[in-house]
Amino acid sequence: LKPFWLKSGQSNCWQERRGTPTRAMTLAAFALGGLLVLAQSYLRPHIGASTRVARRHAVIAAPARSRRTATAAANKRPYEPSEWAEEPAIRIGHGFDIHRMAPKDSAEVGGPVIVGGVAFTDFDLGIVAHSDGDVVYHSIVDAVFGALTLPDIGQFFPDTDPRWKGAASDVFMDEAWRQMDSRGYRIGNIDVTIIAQAPRMIVKDHPAAEPGKPYDHKLGMTDNIASLLGCPPSRVNVKARTHEKVDAVGEKRAISCHVVAVLERKP
Repeated sequence: LKPFWLKSGQSNCWQERRGTPTRAMTLAAFALGGLLVLAQSYLRPHIGASTRVARRHAVIAAPARSRRTATAAANKRPYEPSEWAEEPAIRIGHGFDIHRMAPKDSAEVGGPVIVGGVAFTDFDLGIVAHSDGDVVYHSIVDAVFGALTLPDIGQFFPDTDPRWKGAASDVFMDEAWRQMDSRGYRIGNIDVTIIAQAPRMIVKDHPAAEPGKPYDHKLGMTDNIASLLGCPPSRVNVKARTHEKVDAVGEKRAISCHVVAVLERKP
């Protein structure tokens, strides 16, 4: 066979030097063609997927309000108001609060650290807050408000209102009790978790401690909470833990508290 580019009578010098390449070239052409067929069969589904993704993105790019409206309309589940008219037997709420602490001589300190109605006057730090900054009382109030599906404590008693500047948190607890009582509820139980590196809740060698026993500030807190919420102390539990020297609380720059409140219908 003679390559098509050679004219009649013209010598194929390359063929003479290298031998006949026609068979090898033919095999290479077949191999290349096979690779192209395989590539096309592999790419076709991916190209289709890319087209589908592009269409999906076009749908996602629709106005957000329209999507939310359509989703809400599709997922709306009707209910019979009369079946929900009666208050549930129990309600559960969660509350959290945190306040900064600073040296007592700092201008931003409003007073001593008060926790669960117990003032730590001998502690070398004071509380930074609009009111008295009692993290336990504030958390309890928020938990009760949450259980009753009411706004949070900051909406009831905003820190922009001068009436609450330096106010005792007993006032907030009184309002929580009033809201709870007016809805026909009482305390089922209150579970308090204080998170503080300092001040210490259990103190050795406290002047008020019994001989050979440490003084537990949590017992006084339990009595204070029960008194303000009109329930027996057995319905109130106060726990405390440190923050393992981690973050602001662990570095004694803040104190925080979590509360879970269970309300039950009054008999």
